[in-house]
Amino acid sequence: IMVGAKLCSALALQEIKLLQDEIERLRDPQELNFTSSQLDELREENSRLKYRLNILKRSLQEEMSQNDNEMLNINQRLQQIFGEAINTAYPGLENPPLTVTPNQQAKFGDYQCNSAMAMAQVMKAKGRKISPREIAEKIVQNIPNNELIERTEIAGPGFINVHLKRMFVSKLLSSLLVNGVKPPSLKKKKKVVVDFSSPNIAKEMHVGHLRSTIIGDSMCRLFEFLGYEVLRLNHVGDWGTQFGMLIAHLQDKFPNYLSVSPPIGDLQAFYKESKKRFDEDEEFKRRAYQCVVKLQSKEPDFIKAWNLICDVSRNEFQKVYNCLDIRIEERGESYYQDMMTAVIKEFEEKGLVQLDEGRKIVFAPGQSIPLTIVKSDGGYTYDTSDLAAIKNRIFDEKADIIIYVTDSGQVLHFQVVFAAAQLIGWYDPKVIRVEHAGFGVVLGEDKKKFKTRSGDTVRLMDLLEEGLKRSMDKLKEKGRDKVLTPEDLVKAQRAVAFGCIKYADLSHNRINDYVFSFDKMLDDRGNTAAYLLYAFTRIRSIARLANIQEATLRTAVETTEVLLDHEKEWKLGKCILRFPEILQKITDDLLLHTLCDYLYELATTFTEFYDSCYCVEKDRQTGEVVKINMCRMLLCEATAAVMAKGFDILGINPVERM
Repeated sequence: IMVGAKLCSALALQEIKLLQDEIERLRDPQELNFTSSQLDELREENSRLKYRLNILKRSLQEEMSQNDNEMLNINQRLQQIFGEAINTAYPGLENPPLTVTPNQQAKFGDYQCNSAMAMAQVMKAKGRKISPREIAEKIVQNIPNNELIERTEIAGPGFINVHLKRMFVSKLLSSLLVNGVKPPSLKKKKKVVVDFSSPNIAKEMHVGHLRSTIIGDSMCRLFEFLGYEVLRLNHVGDWGTQFGMLIAHLQDKFPNYLSVSPPIGDLQAFYKESKKRFDEDEEFKRRAYQCVVKLQSKEPDFIKAWNLICDVSRNEFQKVYNCLDIRIEERGESYYQDMMTAVIKEFEEKGLVQLDEGRKIVFAPGQSIPLTIVKSDGGYTYDTSDLAAIKNRIFDEKADIIIYVTDSGQVLHFQVVFAAAQLIGWYDPKVIRVEHAGFGVVLGEDKKKFKTRSGDTVRLMDLLEEGLKRSMDKLKEKGRDKVLTPEDLVKAQRAVAFGCIKYADLSHNRINDYVFSFDKMLDDRGNTAAYLLYAFTRIRSIARLANIQEATLRTAVETTEVLLDHEKEWKLGKCILRFPEILQKITDDLLLHTLCDYLYELATTFTEFYDSCYCVEKDRQTGEVVKINMCRMLLCEATAAVMAKGFDILGINPVERM
């Protein structure tokens, strides 16, 4: 690859020199004796040459900075190539449509550029009628020399089918095996803040928190793998009037709480008891309000009571986070309390606040409902704390990307918060990306909101424990308890239980509701974690069962060319190398089911390859290994490496033996 890159660079430098000489020659009218129409043509040619010169210089810079250790995004590279061809063929066309996609049918090539049809429509709207096929032909004529494309064909009305160079794809696979699965480097390291999970203190985490926790964690893992600086924030509900009743109830039930830590075993029951008293006992309600005032005044005894209640909740939350392998930094609503006064003052000073029956409200452009930043009793709201939070993330954290992972029911609230933040001038959406990644609700198998038989919300820990029980039953049903050590069996149990719960969520488009079914998620057929985990374990076992040592594989990686002569080898090789473009798509739209679909496609493509191409040949009588195709063993290794990284991004922990 390094030799190829140097050769490309040398050719590019040579072409740059020729173009510069041609431009200089055309600049000197003394040496030229042309009519005015010829001069116009030459000026147009001069513009084209300048454009191509700039493209070549930029490409050369990118090529020289490209790290040979990184995986190449083939789709992105093809877009660069076709973008240059389109701009050379039609230099006057502003922002021409550019569409490159993998071809679904091998007979039509590997990728397809579908820009010609869209370009014909754009030109027609400007009064130029050119057939898409003619446009496609001109694009093909202007494709620059490149390392990737073997040949192109124009099909139908103007589809450009692209056939890749097998040798180049082979080199990319060799690079992956030598250097590991590494993403293309970022031009600029950016900071991403992801706000996810966000349960309420004094309430147990329930199935509604499952999606935010799993989706948010996976988004963080994706951005971390791609090289971004990621801040994982847990915006817990740890402030507000409910703490007054909780503290008042704590004082009554555990009067010595300041000296002896209260044994609150069931915080949910404790919350319900205090709420019942608050609703039925006027004297208790009065004391609860006094406690809120004293808490907000930060009186030490009340801060201690508040911390005790928060700590009980944190311990419960952490049990869930430990099961799901979640890392997250708590920054609850209390963190932003001291910032809220300044936020309100800023909105007032800029004349953006209106009074409405004692409330202070802010209307943002294009939004039908206002934000209430101060209640009629002078208290702050969720709107106030969310405005303080977004300001802190923009100015103090200096985030380039801010993502809020909550249910879709909050989409309108966040639209208004983002619009208000833009109105006051905190950020420009063209510079800072602020996005609400909403998701649908979890449904039971009856297609109704997921609840227990008694109608209560399902506790998240109960759900995870049920998953562990069912995964063990599944492993025993397959006889794995007979062949695995007790330690490996427990590892497999946890991998299957938590992997299946995560994958069942992530494999659905997050925007839609999804049906929670242990039976479906533990099924080892179809697009499930159970199927993928078994497939991964099987791929990993091929070398082990053939007694191929790790050192032998490492030597083969350095010395063996990855040949792709068989159609199934070629199909698998291309599928492996689509990994960077899949990640790029998810970075753009934050839809993680695309990665699940890709991993399932990779696993099924591998099965096709393994069924058609022998990797290890054994004697039918003795079972002894007769022949090993090391080139194909390397394809097994490359598949497993990409699957492992995909699992890591999804937060799934595969095991070697299952």
